[in-house]
Amino acid sequence: MNFNVELVAAMAMFAFVTSVTPGPNNMMLLASGVNFGVKRTLPHWLGVSLGHFVMLLLVGAGLESLLKAYPFVYQVMKVIGFAYLVYLAWGVARSGAPERNGEEATQPISFLGAAAFQWVNPKAWIMAIGYFSNYMPTDASLTFVVLTCMMFSAINFPSVGLWVWLGAKLERYLQQDTWRRIFNWSMALLLVVSMVPVLFV
Repeated sequence: MNFNVELVAAMAMFAFVTSVTPGPNNMMLLASGVNFGVKRTLPHWLGVSLGHFVMLLLVGAGLESLLKAYPFVYQVMKVIGFAYLVYLAWGVARSGAPERNGEEATQPISFLGAAAFQWVNPKAWIMAIGYFSNYMPTDASLTFVVLTCMMFSAINFPSVGLWVWLGAKLERYLQQDTWRRIFNWSMALLLVVSMVPVLFV
């Protein structure tokens, strides 16, 4: 296929808009930035972006067709995703708790935990499937697929990182335990609420 600048620009814009707008990943990264700072949130941040990159490559390799052939698999993944999100929301709600026996009561989400979450995150699936179904040419070469997936992830990483940075900046206004607790429980509630409509789609 011939290189199309307009198509690649449209794909880049799709990657930016879907990456930077609110969703489960960005709300968790915001909360992690508040409670743990940028440095300690880095594994979580990398897990989101690289986990989604792997998903993009597999969707491009035909995983979307498999889900269309067996739609019950997607329904099962939504239920698992909701259960996992409730678990993560509980962790967010408890973030920033007082230290117990000299150790922190909670830890940031790990690289593997964040990467695994992409597979049960409805927004991540919408991003990946929408990217290929709306923009990827049917005659696209493997090289084009890989390069545009790399482009998506190169845009995604700093875009979701804005939420980590914002969280780190907000931390100075949430020094009091009461305000920190209100913020964390609000983020946890928003995470759960954001997932509920997806269960009925």
